[in-house]
Amino acid sequence: MSEKKEPSLWQGFKAFLMRGNVVDLAVAVVIGAAFTNIVNAVVKGLINPLVGAIGTKNLDSYSSCLSDNCTADEGIQLLWGSVLGATLSFVITAAVVYFLMVLPMAKYLARVEARRKAKEGTHEVIEVTELEVLKEIRDALVAQRGSGHDER
Repeated sequence: MSEKKEPSLWQGFKAFLMRGNVVDLAVAVVIGAAFTNIVNAVVKGLINPLVGAIGTKNLDSYSSCLSDNCTADEGIQLLWGSVLGATLSFVITAAVVYFLMVLPMAKYLARVEARRKAKEGTHEVIEVTELEVLKEIRDALVAQRGSGHDER
């Protein structure tokens, strides 16, 4: 019985790194990290001042107390302002990613697919037309044989 030689640790690692999805994932992480700075600047520079027009610029200062007496050391505080800030940051991130990346890419891919189908469609029309002509010829030949015009 011959044993199959297992790939070495280095060969396995090299194969793992050479997969396309690993590189795509690494690029996505780097771009995501850089994009976080933009979103944080939008939240800090635009959203927080707009919210500050109603209340305070720092959403972290919004909180509620569950007990009668809340101080820094006593009572149970719910820091819902920080949750609101994180939620706004997430919604803004999702909106920017969707409107500036996903939607334009989807429209581009739809256009490319439509062009591809249009090119294929012209060939299909010709093939269907030729097929229809061949069917008509066959039907005419069958009808000719059936009518007694058998030529042998």
